[in-house]
Amino acid sequence: MEDSRRTFLKLAGVAALGLTTKPVLDAYAASGGKVPDALVKRGSKAMTAKNWGMVIDTRKFTSAEDLEPIIAVCDQTHNIPKFENTKHEIKWIWSAPYHNAFPNKTNKYMDAHSHEVPFLVLCNHCENPPCVRACPTKATFKRESDGIVLMDFHRCIGCRFCMAACPFGARSFNFRDPEPFIPKINPKFPRRMKGVVEKCNFCAERLAMGKVPACVEASDGAIAFGDLDDPDSNVRHLLHANYTIRRKQSLGTEPSVYYIVGGGGSEEEEHG
Repeated sequence: MEDSRRTFLKLAGVAALGLTTKPVLDAYAASGGKVPDALVKRGSKAMTAKNWGMVIDTRKFTSAEDLEPIIAVCDQTHNIPKFENTKHEIKWIWSAPYHNAFPNKTNKYMDAHSHEVPFLVLCNHCENPPCVRACPTKATFKRESDGIVLMDFHRCIGCRFCMAACPFGARSFNFRDPEPFIPKINPKFPRRMKGVVEKCNFCAERLAMGKVPACVEASDGAIAFGDLDDPDSNVRHLLHANYTIRRKQSLGTEPSVYYIVGGGGSEEEEHG
């Protein structure tokens, strides 16, 4: 009975927003929910991988202004609200200085520019995501078919255990109803409600339609996206040819987002 009720609420919630149900349900419910099979099958053009990953070439960004169009397209695609109070800020992808993004990879002799150069940061879609273990309702889950860490907003009870568990600060909580603060609503992506957590989803809804993530499309080649398990993929070639780092690697979460900071081979031997 409870499963039927949950299924009804999921479908009704999406339909009430006037959305096309297929890509949304593909992304959020196909991974184990009770939604009917006819609504969760991916289209024939869907992009698939065993282990999605991202490589960001930091050498192609010289200022915060270079990052703004990438952040803006993500915000527009996913109905990110704009609150005046920064305490209520919702972030899926944002800019952070090097010493904040990589606190364990700094030294006092770094030049000022390197210390303050902006980096794009987002959910790392970890191989061992602590947020998933912390969630009591399975609102946060790792999709085993491709490694993406997703959220079912309808299951989120707002306990924020996942936020406490995430070492990257990649999750935001809706302290207020976000809808009135969305500059321009995208009807193809669901709006959230007050009291739920949200984060980057690697644009799972776009992958279901055969499109790369919005940030990748807007990056003019600075961000690559592909299958980390495929030795012939674009991301594996980049990792082999360039020196890369990951955020807080010592914690053992195994982030799927890599940053190129130089040439001459990757520090990640398993993907080298």
